[in-house]
Amino acid sequence: MPVPRIPGRRGRLQDIPVDGRKKVLLAAPRGYCAGVDRAVIAVEKALERYGAPVYVRKQIVHNIHVVTELEKKGAIFVEEVDEVPAGSHVVFSAHGVSPAVVSAASDRGLQAIDATCPLVTKVHREAVRFARDDFEILLIGHEGHEEVEGTAGEAPEHVTVVNSPEHADTVEVRDPSKVVWLSQTTLSVDETMETVRRLRLRFPELQDPPSDDICYATQNRQVAIKKVAVGADLVIVVGSANSSNSVRLVEVALEHGAKAAYRVDYVDEVKQEWLDGVETVGVTSGASVPEVLVTEVLEELAGAGYRDVEEVRTAEEDLMFSLPKELRQDAAGKRDSRALGGRGRA
Repeated sequence: MPVPRIPGRRGRLQDIPVDGRKKVLLAAPRGYCAGVDRAVIAVEKALERYGAPVYVRKQIVHNIHVVTELEKKGAIFVEEVDEVPAGSHVVFSAHGVSPAVVSAASDRGLQAIDATCPLVTKVHREAVRFARDDFEILLIGHEGHEEVEGTAGEAPEHVTVVNSPEHADTVEVRDPSKVVWLSQTTLSVDETMETVRRLRLRFPELQDPPSDDICYATQNRQVAIKKVAVGADLVIVVGSANSSNSVRLVEVALEHGAKAAYRVDYVDEVKQEWLDGVETVGVTSGASVPEVLVTEVLEELAGAGYRDVEEVRTAEEDLMFSLPKELRQDAAGKRDSRALGGRGRA
């Protein structure tokens, strides 16, 4: 559906003529998902409730702009809980933590606020249940990612991480009759299904998780960019390099017809040469990206002649999650007006 013409701003990009009509295909859904919204609001409310500093283990979400803005408000990001002064408030990121991290925080007397996305928590519970039933768990995901570390930490003696479809061809299990697959929530749907296909060729009794582990927002953003990519000469994905779902959007765009695709954190990373001969630019953003960063890209593109914006919507999203229990009431004990996350998402 058409979007009002975006006013151009005087930026770095020049309006160089191309053969056809310049336009932007704007993917929707894009940007913040419910789990990210909940986590960011949790840090903001913790700062309001308890005052600065509030410590956060790892990046609350994988976006450099969000982290920088929260640092300005008084959040201090640390790698591990042993960097947090005893007795302080610490927020666990949206990606989740292992029981060992929870225990370490408790040992230091930290007042922990768990901002783990509920969809990640679901995968944690699946890992615990299958481990209790003595299944070997093949966890499809990226080794070293915080979410994978947290999930694997629920049952380390039962979990083997499978990094890629190629890795599926060589992974070994103890008992092929008792094996199940789970996945990181932010992966490429297509690549994950290819990994599962290869695993099942080797282990025909491989069990599926009780419900889809890849989160709704990751899937929705991939479906939208597939539709955009077919008609785009160039796709720009707004998102950070350590954001798995943002990086996947670049890959999905290239796999589904985009002639070129790039990821940027900020508008000033968009290069003039990317626009050479380009009539149609696709734009989207990862699930941890605030809409203001997309708006800045659209304004810069408008200044380069890409003023007509058509939204390509493939799904509606209205899911919201309750905030961590410590933050659902205000200091006076009354239910807070933001007990549910919800800034509005594209």
